[in-house]
Amino acid sequence: MGNEPPAPGAHASQEKLFRDLVAQHGERLQAFVMRHIGHPDEAADIAQQAFVEAAAAISRFRGDSQLSTWLYGIAMNLVRNYLSRAPQRVHRFESDETLAEMPGGEAGPDEQLDRNRALARLTKELETLPAEMREVLLLVAVDELSYEEAATLLAIPVGTVRSRVFRARAALKDRMGSAVAVL
Repeated sequence: MGNEPPAPGAHASQEKLFRDLVAQHGERLQAFVMRHIGHPDEAADIAQQAFVEAAAAISRFRGDSQLSTWLYGIAMNLVRNYLSRAPQRVHRFESDETLAEMPGGEAGPDEQLDRNRALARLTKELETLPAEMREVLLLVAVDELSYEEAATLLAIPVGTVRSRVFRARAALKDRMGSAVAVL
C-alpha cells in the first residue's frame, strides 16, 4: 500500500508546485537565509535545500499555517542545523572601512559617516541582546515577518514574540537613544 506508484500527473503537478514555490519565494527566502548565516553561496544552497525538502514533503503539509510560513520553517530548521555545526559562521560583520566605502543614496559624506557609525553601533548592541530576543527582533524587523508568522516559525506563543520584540527594542533604545529608530 505504501509503495504504490504515484497517480498519473502527480510528478508533473509536484514539479509545477516546486517551480511556483521557487518563483514566488526564491529571492526572499534566500535573503532570509542570508541574513542568518552571512554567506551567499551557502545561503543559496540552504534555500535550494529548503525548496527540495518542501516539495518532497508537500503531501504531508496539513494547512495549519500558510504555505510560506511552512516553507520558512523548513528553511529556519536548516539554518539552525547549519549554525549548530559551525558556530563560527553565525555572523559576518563588515569593518567600518568597508561600510564607509559602500555607496549611499543622496547623503553627504558626513551624514553617511554618521549612518555607518550608527549601523556599526547597532550591530554591536544587537550582539549583546539575548539570542532569543535578537532572533525574534530580526525576524520581525528585518525579515518583515508578522508576529504570528514568527510565532509559528519559532513554535512559541504570539504573546512571547510581542514581549521579546518589545523588550529588545526597549533595550536597544535605552542603549542607543534615537539612533535605533529604524527597528
